Amino acid sequence: MNYKVSVLFRAIPVLMGAVSAALGGYVLAHASGPSARVAGLVLIFLAAICLCLFSTAATIIRQLIGRFSALDRVLYPALGFAVSGVTAGYGLSLLTETPRPPPDFVAGHVVFGVGMICVCVSSVATASTRFVMITENSALPEGSPPRSPAPFGRLTARVLLALPALAALVTWVWAFVLLAGGGGGAAAGRFTAGHVMAGLALVCTCLIGLVASILRQIQNTYTRRERLLWPAAAACLGAVGIVWGLLVLALHDRSAQLSAGYVVIGLGLICWSILSKVLLLALVWRRKAPLANRVPLIPVGTALLCLFLASFLFESADSAVVVAARVLIGLGGVCFSLFSIVSILESGTGGGDDDPGDGTPAAVPETGAPATDGTGRATGGREPPGDRPGT
Repeated sequence: MNYKVSVLFRAIPVLMGAVSAALGGYVLAHASGPSARVAGLVLIFLAAICLCLFSTAATIIRQLIGRFSALDRVLYPALGFAVSGVTAGYGLSLLTETPRPPPDFVAGHVVFGVGMICVCVSSVATASTRFVMITENSALPEGSPPRSPAPFGRLTARVLLALPALAALVTWVWAFVLLAGGGGGAAAGRFTAGHVMAGLALVCTCLIGLVASILRQIQNTYTRRERLLWPAAAACLGAVGIVWGLLVLALHDRSAQLSAGYVVIGLGLICWSILSKVLLLALVWRRKAPLANRVPLIPVGTALLCLFLASFLFESADSAVVVAARVLIGLGGVCFSLFSIVSILESGTGGGDDDPGDGTPAAVPETGAPATDGTGRATGGREPPGDRPGT
């Protein structure tokens, strides 16, 4: 990977996080009403996901450019988990403060759910500390044994898989408690927080497949069944999120409920952005995939959909719907950050390298290369004896 391009790919999630945080701060400072506080806090902490994606991008890129050190192996995952802890902790602090303003009930739940996504993304960063082994294992024949010694110990591998699974479980349980009428707060707040938490749980569940794909390819235990399982699961989870949001929009007409529906649709689009990473890993594993270099277009499309939907919602005079419009801008930034990650994966795994995609033939040896005698032995540029005309 070109060094300048690597800097760009690392800069994208940082810039997207800065845009989201800046917009959140602007909303908190200049907009009025309880809905502005919810949108502002959520936008600020959506930047935490972008920071965790930066730690993943830096972990992979520094391996690809040959600058990955023992300090990097610890630093970038630690950064992700530190951001996760701060985000989840702040969400809990909003829920436990007394007296608690009504907007903080919704904001606290959403920020805590964002913290759970950060835990999952940080697990991806940790699993990616041995990323270069994926290319090495992919070059091995089908049915080759697992790596020995294993890059990750049995306990480490189980913990890395358990972290996103536990984060998803906690978020799902909390979402259903809210939707069932528990958890305190007003009915409208429980409805909004419950549906958005369910959308966040879908994203956490989707990230389980990404962690599993990276881990198993590094360990050389990735199977044909998983090649289909994880991309199909991510695609289905994204579809569930979008359909869930559409059902909320169709069955409920109160503005507070409409905002929840639009946000869940945006979270479903994030699942489809994650699908691009899982799909790319599956496509290039031990086979040629000429279309793999088109996969990064998926998160670009989902980012544009989030931004287009936000632009339509901004035309509404309803402040509750404007909340969803503001949050969708942050979700679009997360989708575009995922574009940088999947582009890095495409570069690191060599997806699509065999087909330039522009109609040009594959590369041929340069003129002036040493001539060979057909068995691979160089002849020093002399014509092989068998090809000389008889004398």
